[in-house]
Amino acid sequence: MDGLSVRHARRLALARAGLLRPERTGLPGRAAGRGRRARAAAIAVIGRFGYLQLDTVSIAGARSHAIVPMSRLEGFDPTVGEELLRPGSPLFEYWGHEACWIPLELYPAFEFRRREFHAHPWWGDVVAQHPDVARNLLQRIRSDGPLRSAELEQESGPRRRGGWWDLKAAKRVASALWSRGTLAIRERLNFQCTYDLAERVIPADLRQHPLPMRHALETLVLKSLDGHGWATTGTIAATWRLVNRRDELDATLQRLVDKALVHPCALDTPDGRKAGWIRPGDLALADRLESARPRSDRGVLLSPFDPVLWDRVRVRQLFGFDQLLEIFKPAAKRRFGYYCLPVLAGEWLVARVDLKADRRTGSLHVLSCHIEDGNRSRQRVARQAARCAIERHAAALHLRPTGRMPG
Repeated sequence: MDGLSVRHARRLALARAGLLRPERTGLPGRAAGRGRRARAAAIAVIGRFGYLQLDTVSIAGARSHAIVPMSRLEGFDPTVGEELLRPGSPLFEYWGHEACWIPLELYPAFEFRRREFHAHPWWGDVVAQHPDVARNLLQRIRSDGPLRSAELEQESGPRRRGGWWDLKAAKRVASALWSRGTLAIRERLNFQCTYDLAERVIPADLRQHPLPMRHALETLVLKSLDGHGWATTGTIAATWRLVNRRDELDATLQRLVDKALVHPCALDTPDGRKAGWIRPGDLALADRLESARPRSDRGVLLSPFDPVLWDRVRVRQLFGFDQLLEIFKPAAKRRFGYYCLPVLAGEWLVARVDLKADRRTGSLHVLSCHIEDGNRSRQRVARQAARCAIERHAAALHLRPTGRMPG
């Protein structure tokens, strides 16, 4: 079995994530403005991972799906991140890692999930429970065109059709029809989605040629490793929420090994070897990265939902960093803050900041900044990196940083 040091695996993870210098990542490093080039650069980033997780929280001035490309693309306008899914976009929205924007070419690989989600994963078979709502909802979209989610939140108004427009039921039925693939999300603007019939959103060749489960799993495993570099079986499974599929996943990995598309590869840690997997080309890339220089900026903020951060065990193994999300904790029990964004400097996570944007005053308030442990010299570098990261984030938002700025 091949083996990687933690340093090799960490640098490989950052290279595959687009967080080293562009010549090491194969991804763009800059995308100023709001035009076609900025959109194309952001979609290239999504293509590397195979997903961009969506999130509603915007307290830091941008939502996670804008912060992720902001972290990688200098000059990226966060408003572009809100508008990546629109008619003609090479993306679709579906259940991937979580609710995500996913490259359109992966649509056939999720046929197994659309079948599994014939009944909604949370609410059960709400379509069967509310057949009149489902029938009228589909008829309304078919005859009148796409339906904005905001209209589903109106209990009355000109679009009300008799007694079928039950607020709670209509929202759940729309979500259920989307989960099973009858509806698709046509676009999303300012986090408001628009539903349409799947045949009017997803190209026919993708809808009519779904991948069998065997090939779907192979596709998703390879895409997971594209984004991670090195990964354990557990990380690969969690990337696509492949719950209770360990036997199928093990068989898939063995087939990919037999095809020489994947190698078994252990991570050599102080606690022993951790079994994992890697693509052959990434073994060579990991060696080349041994002498790589870190990215040129001194610090950048990462979303707490960034693809390199959501697996807490992996983050601890590769970075020695305890990634916490404290949104759901009472304020008195939080260690670092409501929505902390880790600071990446070079190849290390050196700090975390809690921010609050105030558009009314044009300010980005730094509520807290926590520097990771280290000697005095490392702490000074970390403070400088945190300040640089905050200033870069504020500039992208056209806000003025105020409050507890690190110095």
